Amino acid sequence: MFGYLNKHIQDSLAERRSRRTRLVTKDGRCNIEFGNIKYSKHFAFLADFWTTFVEIRWRFVLFFFIASFTLSWFIFGLLWYWIARSNGDLTWQNPPLDHTPCVDNVVGLTTAFLYSLETQTTIGYGGRALTPLCPGAVALLIIQSLLGAIINCFMCGVILSKISLPKKRAKTITFSDMAVISPKNGSLCLSIRVANLRKTLMIGSQIYGKLLRTNNTPDGETIIMDQVNIDFMVDAGKDNLFFVCPLTLYHIIDKSSPFFEMAVDTLHKKEFELVVFLDGTAESTSSSCQVRTSFIPQEIMWGYNFLPIISRSKEGKYRVDFSNFSKVVPVATAHCAYCFHNIKGHHHHSRDGHDNQGFEVIDINDPPNVTKM
Repeated sequence: MFGYLNKHIQDSLAERRSRRTRLVTKDGRCNIEFGNIKYSKHFAFLADFWTTFVEIRWRFVLFFFIASFTLSWFIFGLLWYWIARSNGDLTWQNPPLDHTPCVDNVVGLTTAFLYSLETQTTIGYGGRALTPLCPGAVALLIIQSLLGAIINCFMCGVILSKISLPKKRAKTITFSDMAVISPKNGSLCLSIRVANLRKTLMIGSQIYGKLLRTNNTPDGETIIMDQVNIDFMVDAGKDNLFFVCPLTLYHIIDKSSPFFEMAVDTLHKKEFELVVFLDGTAESTSSSCQVRTSFIPQEIMWGYNFLPIISRSKEGKYRVDFSNFSKVVPVATAHCAYCFHNIKGHHHHSRDGHDNQGFEVIDINDPPNVTKM
């Protein structure tokens, strides 16, 4: 039991360390912070206040929503109180019986606040009404009505924009937990699986990757977070994907690939992060969005391949079994990319894997140049 607890604690600590060292988390958030920014730079966020309001957290949006309306009601309530006081309308001023007030039934601070609220929200209960005696009160009514409309439009626009942010659509795009390296179509490939959980398409989808690593130049300079382009594709190409069902993305490991120098026994000792991007436009909202995820060396399995997840029912419908989405099975694979290209029959066999024996795979005869799952 103590051995199990110790192993569980060690695994948890290792997972936390991997999270801290990631630039991009598995759910696509960037793990980076900015320091020593000059104070004057903060005014740039105020200049672009619309983007600032849309990007801040919901708790702050709700706070500003409540504060903006409440504060405007209170400030204009003070102004209405000042107008009533200047005209002698308040109760403690003992107005004469034939006195004509600027606003009927505004006789104190509470009634002035209520009239301000009723004016800006256009409620109009009928108990308090403006009289044409005071020109300043008429001007204040116009100013408050216009300012209230502006606040209402701005705050409603911010809330609507936050609700319809494209990154919410990105949450229904999911990547496999692991990446695999195995032979595919006569080449050694690094494969990743991606799925669209909605039936609506992602139009104009494009996939690409970046390998982030620390690189030392011949001049002795250390480049932190050096970026190398990683090309991904599917059998039907890499642009304008028909993303209606899960796809398997693969990167060919050839001499130009940064994975060419790696091997099965050195892969997990490397320090790098593979960030995968999928850009597309949501069919239902026409908004562009980007989905990101990352893989560290411990999340890349050499000598494995994904299990099939596409089958066809007796009624002729296509069925996706997401229980096999991230499951892999061992396959015969060369120990290294160099061995694969230069030493025939030099294969690495994995003994353990994750299989689903209860899943029945039905062969589907695909025509040429069609994406295969």
